[in-house]
Amino acid sequence: MENSINPIYRKLLEKIKDSIVLGTVQGVIHWDMETMMPPNAVEQRSLQLELLSRIGHQMSTSREIGDLLQQIQSNIMYSRLNAVEKRNIYLINKSYIEQNSLSEKLVAEMAKQETITVTTWKRAKVKKDFNLVKSELKKLLELNLQAAEILMDVKQTKTPYEALIDQFEPKMTTQKITELFDKLQIGLQPFLERVQDSSKQLCAKSLHQPISVETQRLISQFLTQTLGYDTVSSVAKGRIDETEHPFTSGSYQDVRITTHYYVDDFINSVFSVLHETGHALYELNVNPEWRYQPVGGTCSYGIHESQSRFYENVIGRSKEFLTWLLPNLQKIAPVLSSVCLDDFVCDVNQVKRSKIRIQSDEVTYNLHIIIRYELERDLFEGKVCVDELPQVWNEKYAKYLGVEVEDNSEGVLQDTHWYSGLYGYFPSYALGNIYSGQIVDALTTSLPSWCNQLSQGNLSEINNWLKVNVHQSSSFYDPEDLVEKVTGKKLDPTFFLQYLDRKYRKLDF
Repeated sequence: MENSINPIYRKLLEKIKDSIVLGTVQGVIHWDMETMMPPNAVEQRSLQLELLSRIGHQMSTSREIGDLLQQIQSNIMYSRLNAVEKRNIYLINKSYIEQNSLSEKLVAEMAKQETITVTTWKRAKVKKDFNLVKSELKKLLELNLQAAEILMDVKQTKTPYEALIDQFEPKMTTQKITELFDKLQIGLQPFLERVQDSSKQLCAKSLHQPISVETQRLISQFLTQTLGYDTVSSVAKGRIDETEHPFTSGSYQDVRITTHYYVDDFINSVFSVLHETGHALYELNVNPEWRYQPVGGTCSYGIHESQSRFYENVIGRSKEFLTWLLPNLQKIAPVLSSVCLDDFVCDVNQVKRSKIRIQSDEVTYNLHIIIRYELERDLFEGKVCVDELPQVWNEKYAKYLGVEVEDNSEGVLQDTHWYSGLYGYFPSYALGNIYSGQIVDALTTSLPSWCNQLSQGNLSEINNWLKVNVHQSSSFYDPEDLVEKVTGKKLDPTFFLQYLDRKYRKLDF
């Protein structure tokens, strides 16, 4: 085998490594665009990203990669490759076929239009005026529809939208997502009504004490260190910066998070830092032996979200963790010294029908995602057009959450995703909650005392369990297969609903 297939395989991985490294460069440039880039640099940045996208497309679609793939797959020794090697070949071949189906011109146009649209969106959101970005959004949507229609044939999906979902959640169909979301929504509605009728919903507010941005930065640093995400030492692989919309960027040995600080709403940043740290830990804990290989990436955006939501909600909003956290917050921010534990636990677990996704609780959050999923699906099926988005958005919020959207900044302009070309991404958020519910069930079976450990601020065993069972599987499995491997059970939102029910009964909601 060494004389026939291994040298070809190693040469293929060398070529793919270059593409992966280029992707990390693009990631840093996107990070800079959201955090440090001066306002007037948009045109130059769009040209930079357009060029990098063309180079990346050329690298990933080169004839040499195709020749190497053909030589390996037709080699008599192919069956002797191990499971990791075969997974790499599968992932490389899948990407090669898909990328070759898209023209370099289309890829470059999409990259350039994404930069223009997301920058225009920022201005539109400040002015609360959807009309400012509407024409640019139409251009971006049309380019993505062109790509989706091409990819639908290549991926053999039933709809263009399903082809886009596959980029974020491999092998997940719209039929499967709709079935899971319908079951989730049915289970959430009576639970939401029960919890909202609880007298606990009337407890005093403890979360709006004025805390300076400087103090909140210290809180963020304390949280990341507690969770095991190093942002301060001489060997740190992470950092925390500030942006309008919190996100995580990077991989391997350079993983960065962002947050947004509000002087009169410090808890907003606390939970965004917990959320983004969950993302960062996943990226940092992928199998180091598979670095710069396709199998060495993360499994899916939904699995990613399962980790961020786990650290934000399952850990961060648990009474055990909050019991340990509050005294430490009071040391950093003495203004919180009068806050009592019961009020604090109650307040961070409030269930409220709200208009803003990133500020919503873990119960109603899924309804925010279901609304976006349905709108995306209808956009790509031609049932809704861009001009109708604000109206349909507001109607769904009135129907599903019973709230009235007052302006477009808290409506159709509130998220960056559509203006960044991230179509098919939104379902991953709610899928992540469903995955996390099953992971909690499996973790509890393996480590029955994990909740008690949180009351001492001890996350070492929990971190290690997630690292071994979820993170280090990297991209070896597709998401549904990984969930079944970790939990021993088929994908089912019932586990997440049971987690919520147990938690809120324990809190006496």
